[in-house]
Amino acid sequence: MKTNFKTIVLALITLSAFNSCKKDDVGPPNYGNYIVAVSPIASTGIADYLLTAESLEEGSISTRGHGVEQDGTYRYYMTANNKFFSMLYGQGNPGAVTTYEITNGSLNKVSDFQSETVQAFAPVNDDILMMKISRSITNKLTNFYIVNTNSLLITSEGTVNNQIPSGNGELAHFTWIRQFGDKVFAPYMSVKGCCGDAFATAYPDSSWIAVYSYPEMKLEKVIKDDRTSYIGRYFVDGTAVDEKGDLYAFSSSTATSGGKITSTKPSAIVRINKGTTEYDMSFYLNFEELSGGFNVTNWFYIGQGNFVVLMTEKNEKGEYTAGFNFGVVNVYDKTFKKVTGLPNSSEINNVTATNYSSLNGSGHVGLTLKEGTSFVYKIDAATGVATQGLRVEGGTITAISKLN
Repeated sequence: MKTNFKTIVLALITLSAFNSCKKDDVGPPNYGNYIVAVSPIASTGIADYLLTAESLEEGSISTRGHGVEQDGTYRYYMTANNKFFSMLYGQGNPGAVTTYEITNGSLNKVSDFQSETVQAFAPVNDDILMMKISRSITNKLTNFYIVNTNSLLITSEGTVNNQIPSGNGELAHFTWIRQFGDKVFAPYMSVKGCCGDAFATAYPDSSWIAVYSYPEMKLEKVIKDDRTSYIGRYFVDGTAVDEKGDLYAFSSSTATSGGKITSTKPSAIVRINKGTTEYDMSFYLNFEELSGGFNVTNWFYIGQGNFVVLMTEKNEKGEYTAGFNFGVVNVYDKTFKKVTGLPNSSEINNVTATNYSSLNGSGHVGLTLKEGTSFVYKIDAATGVATQGLRVEGGTITAISKLN
């Protein structure tokens, strides 16, 4: 992944400019339990700021004189055990993991430690499991690290061999990880990991999930299905668990070889029932057919069988293309609605990768438009209508979370 990191000189210039702001430039205080990550738009290479807000559906917040600046310019965020974790992607170098809690509506830093740059992370029991994933056939080992969310210390680490799950001469490159029951599920792309085309595959029309014990991370089995291409996308979580405890997974069907998409299967959604480690062969949702030709590129669960889905059209479909079209799909009754009330996709510059849902049938997503304004939109599953809410001034919204 290509990223640019803040140099010492730029950091000093930015700090100087920030400190020299006039008192009149400081906006009103922003207190609340919602956390909004914002990347300032003044120049490139600037770190995110974390702002708090009382509501996502009204009002405004600003980076002017407010926010907790993050160290480094490419951050990923997650919540676990009522703590907010900010992780620096270090391009192979170690990166800071900073932990926050909410106190009286303000962020309070409780921990700051270094970890290897990781490509997948998820809550497991009272821990966070992080994985630095191999992408080269000459180095088959993936490193994993277990961080306890109570002690905020790395309590265990080890390796898994990523050539063993595939068993086909290629490498199993995990797209993400998720706790399911007492196991860790790791959907993966089968990739060559060599020859100038590392993410190419000779097996574009199958999906796999490696099942590991926890915390030992011993491979127990591989779940395979030939109805779809691989689950998720590179650095994108393609799974979610509903209130019933069943796991749903999407495929974008974008496996490649020689830079061209070779998947012949449609973008689709499949299911693994609670307490099982096999695909439910009675459930299959052809998303392309249901949506009239769209392709799922990302999603988040909002409750009652509903997912907000980010989509591309056929002419946009690509291995790393996320698209700016939104829909709501219900996996219980297999219905689809195109979301209305949002700006045109041609007007959108950025969509938040980390979004918020209280699992009540609606979800909140952050949009930054090409002309510079940023808003949080509430998407209602019942109507498929998006409503403009919180205005965010001073930058691009990159994540939305909440702590109690």
